[in-house]
Amino acid sequence: MRFPSVAAPVLLAGLVGLTTSCNFTSDQTTTTLPEAPIHTIVFLDKTQSVDVNKSFVQEKYRQALAEIVEQNMTNKGDKLDVYFIHENTSKAKALSLTVRSEKEGLENANATDREAIETAFQMSVQREKGIFLRQAMTKLMQQNSGASNQATNIWASLPVVAKAAEDGAQVRVYYFSDMVESVKGANRRDFHTNPPADDAQAETWAKEDVKQLEQYAIGGPEVTVITPFEPTASTRENNPHVTHYWQTLFQELGGVSMEEK
Repeated sequence: MRFPSVAAPVLLAGLVGLTTSCNFTSDQTTTTLPEAPIHTIVFLDKTQSVDVNKSFVQEKYRQALAEIVEQNMTNKGDKLDVYFIHENTSKAKALSLTVRSEKEGLENANATDREAIETAFQMSVQREKGIFLRQAMTKLMQQNSGASNQATNIWASLPVVAKAAEDGAQVRVYYFSDMVESVKGANRRDFHTNPPADDAQAETWAKEDVKQLEQYAIGGPEVTVITPFEPTASTRENNPHVTHYWQTLFQELGGVSMEEK
């Protein structure tokens, strides 16, 4: 069926109006907010069960730190905090670094100027990354010969993570540890003397312990564990049930998944 000729202008006007409306909507929705800064927290195990002087451990941890700095410290405001894991983990902040490099405005820059601005910014960030990595490596190699090396208080890292979650940043947490919680006293875990016998027990213990720890609103951080174990390590040394305990604990605290490397 053909439309009467008198309707054509009306139809055309409607299509133009629709197109204009669509363009307006598209223009409004393409505006994106800047990404939240990345807040990286590194926990370095400074207890006697982790020996960073071993060549395998030292190299594995050095590479991991280099990757963390390279991937996470990329824009102004990105932050790196380093804590020591020992008897008093929550009070053991060893380092706090923030990216200061700032990119010049690109609004009125031509293509050549944009490239120069971007290059200058990346060079500045890379200089900062080099400084950050050297400082983090210094903390990694720092020895703890005090009495605090007798206890591994990983639970105490949770209020640190919860505090970081309050500022709206993307929180990424890295444990450089064997994750063998070892604290004496009632209602605590000492996996050196009493590790979970199987996954079922690990899961039961984790769900019991969450009742003591659920006060910490840790949000939804990315959690990665970098272990000191060689690929040939026995299950007695690298106890998979301990890993299952922590995976369950983080899951129960808010659906947080834990990656182990």
